[in-house]
Amino acid sequence: MTASVRRRTRTRHHRTARRPRTVRIPWGWLIGAPLALYLVAKSWPVQTAIATVLLAAAGITYAVRARSGHAPRLNGRIRVTLPRQRRHDRTLAHYQRMDGTAFEHAIADLARRDPHVHSATVEGGANDRALDVLVTLVTGHRIAIQCKRYSPRNRVPADAVYQVNGTYRDYHRCQLAAIVTTSGYTRDAISANACLTQPIRLIDGPALATWANGGPAPWN
Repeated sequence: MTASVRRRTRTRHHRTARRPRTVRIPWGWLIGAPLALYLVAKSWPVQTAIATVLLAAAGITYAVRARSGHAPRLNGRIRVTLPRQRRHDRTLAHYQRMDGTAFEHAIADLARRDPHVHSATVEGGANDRALDVLVTLVTGHRIAIQCKRYSPRNRVPADAVYQVNGTYRDYHRCQLAAIVTTSGYTRDAISANACLTQPIRLIDGPALATWANGGPAPWN
């Protein structure tokens, strides 16, 4: 046998080995599946028709999007892209440019990104009794957050610590409290907080930026 004949023979064997295997479907499925669909359609004709139309519409929509490249896949599965916080939204300067109300909503939105958070609502307003954002964890625990959007030179005083400590347990029925600021805390505020039986979580500007970039939340 010549060398060229041997090469053609090996090529034919190689191509034959790569043929896909035939998938055999059990006869029970071929008979049982149509029968089950018939019984369902007979019992609930309207619901079955609606479901069929919706499934067909979803299939057509996905096929069109897949052909146009708008339905990405990852290892044969549909990839779901969750909204991500933009990079410039994670900086301390971004929070410092806000007013007080916008800062409260930004902190609530930041809290909602935590998978351990069930809800985060803005409660701030007139006579809010040192509660701006109420965070409820999936465990049911409640966290009271006081927001202080201050300039870098204006630090949070000890009075804020006393106010939060005096209301978050008995009045707001929370198990934990935190003060979040774009600035820092005075020495008196830090000393007063250290004397508490259950200290309040004091989140300053750098800690806020760390939290916004995936760092620990005040309740962690």
